[in-house]
Amino acid sequence: MAWTDRLAGLGITLPPVAAPVAAYVPAVRTGSHVYTSGQLPFVDGRLAATGKVGAEISPDEAKALARTCALNALAAVHVLVGIDSVLRVVKLVGFVASADGFTGQPGVINGASDLMREVFGESGQHARSAVGVAELPLGAPVELELIVELS
Repeated sequence: MAWTDRLAGLGITLPPVAAPVAAYVPAVRTGSHVYTSGQLPFVDGRLAATGKVGAEISPDEAKALARTCALNALAAVHVLVGIDSVLRVVKLVGFVASADGFTGQPGVINGASDLMREVFGESGQHARSAVGVAELPLGAPVELELIVELS
């Protein structure tokens, strides 16, 4: 089954690629891999939320925002090479703007990891980092990078 068919079957539509907020491109291909730039939870060109997780943003809200970041990362891959050329998800790196004492970063980034498994099945299982940070660009609560291998 093509990944585009899988997305359609899941009722998932990839969003337009978010415009870069600085001097970079959304994704780069080198050899058989695509690396995305950090993807924020943009929806219709605007951040879906701002604030720190564990303060203004609940862990459940942040998990949903991580899924949005993952959709944006997949959109960047799709525009560059076509999602059907993805062989597997290699690595996902998630950054969580964390309030003092918040240690639930892995649970937040599960929002992105769960999406990769939904879409790609076993090929969506990946290495991962979930990192708590003091601040993210534009006050975003979550940011995500993705590395995929191409067929």
